[in-house]
Formats: sequence, structure tokens, C-alpha cells
Amino acid sequence: MGHTATPQDTAGGLTATEHRLPNGLRVVLSEDHLTPVAAVCLWYDVGSRHEVAGRTGLAHLFEHLMFQGSQQVTGNGHFELIQAAGGSLNGTTSFERTNYFETMPAHQLELALWLEADRMGTLLAALDEESMENQRDVVKNERRQRYDNVPYGTAFEKLTAMVFPEDHPYHHTPIGSMADLDAASLDDAREFFRTYYAPNNAVLAVVGDIDPEQTLAWVEKYFGSIPSHDGKRPPRDGTLPEVIGGELRELLEEDVPSRALMAAYRLPHDGSREADAADLALTVLGGGESSRLHNRLVRHDRTAVSAGFGMLRLAGAPSMGWLDVKTSGEARVEEIEAAVDEELARFAQEGPTAEELERAQAQLEREWLDRLATVGGRADELCRYAVLFGDPQLALTAVRRILEITPDEVRAVAAARLRPDNRAVLVYEPTGPQEDETEAENDTEGADHQ
Repeated sequence: MGHTATPQDTAGGLTATEHRLPNGLRVVLSEDHLTPVAAVCLWYDVGSRHEVAGRTGLAHLFEHLMFQGSQQVTGNGHFELIQAAGGSLNGTTSFERTNYFETMPAHQLELALWLEADRMGTLLAALDEESMENQRDVVKNERRQRYDNVPYGTAFEKLTAMVFPEDHPYHHTPIGSMADLDAASLDDAREFFRTYYAPNNAVLAVVGDIDPEQTLAWVEKYFGSIPSHDGKRPPRDGTLPEVIGGELRELLEEDVPSRALMAAYRLPHDGSREADAADLALTVLGGGESSRLHNRLVRHDRTAVSAGFGMLRLAGAPSMGWLDVKTSGEARVEEIEAAVDEELARFAQEGPTAEELERAQAQLEREWLDRLATVGGRADELCRYAVLFGDPQLALTAVRRILEITPDEVRAVAAARLRPDNRAVLVYEPTGPQEDETEAENDTEGADHQ
């Protein structure tokens, strides 16, 4: 196997090396002998942004099909073999990638590598109408349970469609529509697999209590004979103006527990210094109970039971800032929105205090360390930076860039982006009695779908 080790970089003693097989598969290894476990993470460079009109949801549907059997492993065998060996596993789909991952006792690493290679190389041998219909029904039921039949469940889908205009590759979310799921054929699925599930469209990360030389030998043995595929079409351009140019608004009268104000703002692309500054701004404004919006709306005004502001980082399109406020009692959305705008305007003028910025940086640093602390989290981060930014080493240095951001950079990105003319707004009005002082569960995840 021909391979090149990238220069090692460290974060708390962590290192990673990169290697490439002749068929194009990129392999990232990170040794960690603290516990006798190993994580395997495989990212395919395909997500909902690669889909075309009329076939939305195909990337997510295929995530499910990958667990339906391959040439050597029939039915539910992938789950059964991993779990019988003491491991855990899953897969998720987002706008920009599909990933599959296992965490195993270290002595069972070879099994996980063989299983991933078998379905990458032979899934088409087992893909038939029965498995297609089975998983189509599973995904449709998932849509009902997580989106259509839960309070506020379609909020993320609606705001995404407002922030990203018609025909934009990010206009639809990974779950897809019922009509498109019904329309997807077995031939569509087979073509999708041939196009995107090739070794030269994937990154494999193995992290934990591993012998790198032995691990690379297994990777070559099981993945090396899988042919590459050159038919992939690049994703459509996701470029948009930095600012929407006018507020978009929709009023929804639904059976929800309480009034709600939700909004999405266009933010800088992930991977940029401005995106890191935006992340810090949203953390100061709405990242937990010490944030400005929580203090203003929940503690001081007592007009809300929850107030959060988070960031969905996107590399191929503008990221999104997600505001989510649930009202308290009979509080009106109008007064909450006025208070939010007042806080945003003040922040755009003054920026964060030194204490606020330090606290936000510490919060993001802790989240970063938490991700790298587990072998599975580190494998996922290495794959992410390899697929989206071309360099897995960036995963080990991400926090340095956060800690370098200045208060004025945070203030500037807030002034430029957190404006009324750069947001899509949803206002929820309940059709039935409201729940007093009760925060309803809100499952509006859009980045990952399991």
C-alpha cells in the first residue's frame, strides 16, 4: 500500500497520521492506549446537498439501506455482529455528509473494518425491492415521529427553506419529503450507491488502542480491492449573498404547548475565522443559562421559559444561527421579539465584555475537548475536517483558532449578520390551551438524522 503520513500535530498529546490507498480511500489513524477500545468512523462525501429535485431524502434513505445486508452479511447481521462483539454502532446523515461508526473492544477492530469494507464493496449484491420497501417505510415513519407529529417539529424544515431559496442545494433538509420518498426507485438507489459509495469518496478514521501497522494491513486487506468510481458530480454551488436582504416571516397556528418565536440568520461559512467569531457571539447571546437572552427573557422579564441561540455550521453554504424562544404564560411574542432586537442591537454596538468572551471561549473549548476525549468523537472530528476542509489535522487545532478571536471580531460579525433584514422568522400561536410555565420538548434537529 502506498501511503504518506502527514506531519503530526498535537492537542493535549493527541496525534493523527494520514494515509491513502491506491483506490483513493483516505485513512486517518490516531493512537490512544488509555482504554482498550477502538473507534471506526467512515465518512462518505454525500449528503442532502447532492440530491436533485424530485429525489430528496435519498441520502438519508441510503443510510438506512446500508444496514440492510451485504453480500457476506445478510439482514440485520451488521448490528448483530457488532453488538455480539461488545460494540456499539450507528449512522447519521446531514446536508454535507453521511457517516457510519462503530466503537469496539480493541481486539475486535478487525471485525468492524471487515464489516464496513464488505458493505462498501458488495452492498449492491444484496439490495433488492424488499429491503428498499422496508427502509422506505422506516424513514417515512421517522419523519412522522420526529417532524410531522410533534410540536414545533417542522420548524427547522420551514426555516431552512426560507433561508435557502428555491433550487438552492440546502433548501431541503436531509429527511426529504413523503412524495419524494415514495418516488425513489430501486434503480435510483443503485445509481446513488455506485456514484457516492466509492473508496475515493470516503475517509476512514480509526482511533484508540490500535497498532497502526496492523490496522493499515487490515485496511489494505479488506478495502484495497474495492474499485474507485469517477462518476461523482460535484455538489451545486451553495453561494448566497451574506444577508437575506429583508425579513421573511410566517405565522403558524398549530396545536403546540405555548407561543414560540424562532428565527434563523445567515452566518459565515464554516472553516472561516468569521464563523468562529459568530459561534462565540451566539454563545454569549444564547448559549446557556448565563447568556444574555436567558438573563433578559427568562430571569428578568419572565416572558419566556427558555431562550437559546445556537449555530449550525455549514461548509458549502452560509451557516445558520438558530434562535428558539418559548413563551411563559400569556406573554406575547411581540414583546419578546422587541426585547431580542434590543439585546442584539446593544451587542452589535458594544460587543461582548472581556468576561463574557472568556466564558464563551471556555464553553466552546470544553465542548471541543469533550468531542476529542472519546475515541468515537475524535474519529468523527478527524473525518469531518478531512472531508469538508481537506486536512484532518485541523481537528486537533480547532480550539486555538477560537481562543484567538478578539472582542471586536465578535462584535463585527454580530453587527453584520444578526440584523432584522437577515433572518427568517416563525411565530407559533397555539390553537388550544397553553401549558403554563412548561417547556415543551422540541426535536428540530436538522444536522444529523439517524
